[in-house]
Amino acid sequence: MFAQILIALCLAATAGCVIAGFRLSGACRRDLRILNTHRISARSAIQKSRLELLEVRNRAKLLEDTVSGGAMAVEKVHKAIANTTFGLIDMFSSDEEFRSTTNKVRQTHHQTSEQVYKAVRTTNRALHILADTLIIGKAEKRIVSKTKKAP
Repeated sequence: MFAQILIALCLAATAGCVIAGFRLSGACRRDLRILNTHRISARSAIQKSRLELLEVRNRAKLLEDTVSGGAMAVEKVHKAIANTTFGLIDMFSSDEEFRSTTNKVRQTHHQTSEQVYKAVRTTNRALHILADTLIIGKAEKRIVSKTKKAP
C-alpha cells in the first residue's frame, strides 16, 4: 500500500510538472508573439522612414531636373529670338559700321547669356547638393539611429 501511495504521489508530481510546463510554454509563446510583433513594428517604421527618404530624394532630383530642363528650354528660346533679331539687323542694315557694332553686341550678348544660364545651372546644382546634405543627410542619420536601436 505504501508503494501505491508513492506511485500516486509521483504521478501527481509528474502531472503537476507537465501542467506547469504547459503553462510556462504558453506564457513563453505569448511573450514571443509580443516580441515578434514589436520587431515587425520596428522594422515597418524603419522601412517607412527609408521609403520617405527615397521619396524626398526623388522629389529633389525631379525638382533639379525640372529647373535644369526649364533653364535649357528658356535658353534655347532666348537664343532663337536673339539670333532672329540680330539676323534681321544684319539683313536690313545698309551701314557697314552699324553691322560691325551689331556683331560685337551679338558676341557680348551671347557670352553674357551663356554665363547667366551657366550660373543658373550651377546654382541649381549647388542648391540640390546643399539640400541633399542638410535635409537628406539629417534624415539618413535619423534612420541609422533608429536601426541601431531596433532589436
